[in-house]
Parts: sequence; C-alpha cells; structure tokens
Amino acid sequence: MLLGAEREERPPITNAPSSNEPRINDRIRARDVRLVDSEGRQLGIKPLPEALQIAQSQDLDLVEVAPLASPPVCRIMDYGKFKFDAAQKAKESRRKANNVGIKEMKYRPKIGQGDFDTKTRQVLRFLQEGHKVKVTVMFRGREVYHSDLGRRILDRISEQIEGIGRVESEARLDGRNMVMVIAPDKRARQSAADRGSQDSVAPLATPTATPTGEQAEAAPTEATPTETRTETGE
Repeated sequence: MLLGAEREERPPITNAPSSNEPRINDRIRARDVRLVDSEGRQLGIKPLPEALQIAQSQDLDLVEVAPLASPPVCRIMDYGKFKFDAAQKAKESRRKANNVGIKEMKYRPKIGQGDFDTKTRQVLRFLQEGHKVKVTVMFRGREVYHSDLGRRILDRISEQIEGIGRVESEARLDGRNMVMVIAPDKRARQSAADRGSQDSVAPLATPTATPTGEQAEAAPTEATPTETRTETGE
C-alpha cells in the first residue's frame, strides 16, 4: 500500500517531443533550472514554477537549451520567432548549397581563338562564383585518334585559370571526350587579395634627389662665376 501511495503522489511526467526540438514551458521536467533571460543575462537557479511565471509575465516561452547541465539551463525567448528564424537560415543554406555545383563547358579540338576566349572567360566566371567546372573536349570521327589536340586545349585553359582555379581531376579520355575538372582555388585568391592589400598600403620610397638631365644643366656650379668673369673681362 505504501508503494502504491508513493506512486500516486509522484507528479505525472510529460513526454518529451518526438522530434529533436527542445522542451518548452510545461514540457520541462526539471525541479530547478538555471535561468537566462531574453537578453542573455544570468538570473541564477530558480524553481521551475517561478521560472515559468517569469516567462509568462513577459509573454514569452521558457525553453530548455541545455538539458544535460545540472541543473538544466533554460532561456526565456519567443520560441515561435526562434523556430521561424532557424527555418529561414536552413532554407538559405540549402539554397546556397544547391546553387554551388558543377558547371560544364564544352570545347572542340579545332576551336577558333575567339570562341576559346569566350568560353574560357565563362569558365573563369564560374570559378569566381565558387563553382567547379567540368571542361570537356568533344572529338568527332577520327579526331579521337589525335587526343594531343584536346590536351593542348586543356593545357591552355589550365594556364588561363592560374591564380583563380586549380586542376582537381587531370585530363582523361572518356569515350569520345577528354574531360578535366577544375575547382576554385580559394587559397590563391586569398593570397592575391592579401598581396594587393599590402601593396596598397606600402609606403612609397623617397627617391634620392640627384640632379640629372636638364636639372643638372640648370643647377648652378662653381664654374659659373669663373665663366661670367671671363666673359666680362673680354
């Protein structure tokens, strides 16, 4: 009977949310909590009912942010707004992840210089935007037996992207195509930016004032008075 009475006196335990969301308000099970207000200030250890009352008086939620601490840490916040902001950040992160991918640029073994320059500028733009680029040289008919032509094109592209991109996957034959993958070279771009910043603030060297040319001819010398006296004497 005593065991039964003890069982009846225990407060009911509210099940935690099924997802990974934190416990909020009446779902918090701790007896005491370390309370943090909406501005991030520590309010000390409070009994759970008092912490809930403080949150409700501000028309905000009590959120368990560190359940494994002893006692658990709870923060007063607008949980609905918090969830909305977190969802927006996650959506933005997914959008950026989807936008940054692998682009492809196709060349022909006998491409003209104008087309080569146009396509290579596009490759550079992709790299500057943070994309990887799959460069494909397409062979037709018996052109595939002259793979050296495709390799020369890829070598020219590698030279053009120096300092902006790097070869991630070396040129290889894939059926009737020759493929090379290049990726943005973040370290090279950062180093170039650092060098540019240092050059822009470097002090200019003060040149030594040595008269040359017309300045040397115009500058007075000790011989000038002698020449003047000679002309006067004549």
